[in-house]
Amino acid sequence: MATAKKAPAKKAAAKKAPAKKPAAKKAVAKKAPAKKAAAKKAPAKKAAPAKKRTPNAAFMKAMTPSSALAAIIGDRPLPRTEVTKKVWDYIKKNKLQDSVNRRMINADAKLKEIFKKAKASMFEMTKMINAHLK
Repeated sequence: MATAKKAPAKKAAAKKAPAKKPAAKKAVAKKAPAKKAAAKKAPAKKAAPAKKRTPNAAFMKAMTPSSALAAIIGDRPLPRTEVTKKVWDYIKKNKLQDSVNRRMINADAKLKEIFKKAKASMFEMTKMINAHLK
């Protein structure tokens, strides 16, 4: 009995499938021009990333650190990006990042001169550092 019930179901599915196939062919036919258009646009996108991005001159300008900041990063002029990297190296080397809230930095004696407080968030840090650059 079970096989008799399955056989009609297969026939019904077979009859429904051809009805869906013409609709699917129409949909494929409609999508084909879109794929060709997308293929034509792709080379234009590849050409744009080929030119090299120039960094912002304000970030790359060498700035002289104050004496308090020079105790951490050195006294020679550096771009702001490098200053931030060197401060982070100092923070990680001395394990000054808060273990519970990783966004907070626990200032030691040298950093307290820059931060003016015992704890500062990493977002405030760049603002405080910029005050020590000329």
